Amino acid sequence: MNSSPHTETVTQGNFSTAVLERSKTVPVLVDFWAAWCGPCQMLKPILVRLTGEYQGKFQLAEVNTDEEQALAVQYGVRSLPTVKVFKDGNIVDEFMGAQPESVVRQIVERHIERPADPLLRQARAALEAQQLQKALALLAQASQVEPDNPQIAIERARALILGGQTAEAERVLEALPMDIQLSAEVKTLLAQMRFAKLAGQAPAATELQARVAADPADLDARYRLSARQVLTGEYESALEQLFEIMRRSRAFEEDAGRRGMLAVFDLLGGRGDLVTRYRAKMFNALH
Repeated sequence: MNSSPHTETVTQGNFSTAVLERSKTVPVLVDFWAAWCGPCQMLKPILVRLTGEYQGKFQLAEVNTDEEQALAVQYGVRSLPTVKVFKDGNIVDEFMGAQPESVVRQIVERHIERPADPLLRQARAALEAQQLQKALALLAQASQVEPDNPQIAIERARALILGGQTAEAERVLEALPMDIQLSAEVKTLLAQMRFAKLAGQAPAATELQARVAADPADLDARYRLSARQVLTGEYESALEQLFEIMRRSRAFEEDAGRRGMLAVFDLLGGRGDLVTRYRAKMFNALH
């Protein structure tokens, strides 16, 4: 039994409350581990020590994968240990393997409450309300408070993508440190940006649908249609178009069908029924 109030054993039954809901208040690090896993035993003392040091600035949730196999499958755990960071109900970062304390600390620091966070929350609310200029102004204020906070740059890139300024968004993301570029949150943004750039060059969805109906082998129309569908949240329709591209031609736009499906999986957080079904379809088609 965990003695720290900031550490909790998590099961399928309490995952929603202990992780998804709790992460709306503080970041939650979910440690997927197993008793037989040597690297898990090396990582655990580091996580526990940092949990004590930060005193509630983040929560540690421990998932025994031998007992909670369904959770491990649901969240795409392929090796142990795997640690996924949740904020506001979503995975925003992750790492695998027994990392040194300096690396784990850096990841924690990336997500705990910081001085500019109130401005960041206001900026996110403005983005949700489609108030892009207001969001960018708030992010400029936040940058003055914390010039080196990478989360401000990430949110600025998000606002630029929503505003169609994909080239500038790409420059912002490429200026981030490499470890942050490889985070789940930035990978999701990069996927959004790829589809936004493609959709920006595409005809209307009705025209693209007519082209596909007239010629099912028109892979360019399918590809551009998938981008428009992603931007309107029609993920299953987009995945179906991309799967058909992959099935018909791996050579089209350098395997654009398969790469596009992987990008949609990133957008969906790498989990859920839709991801599971289309991962299986992809695997069966490739093998």
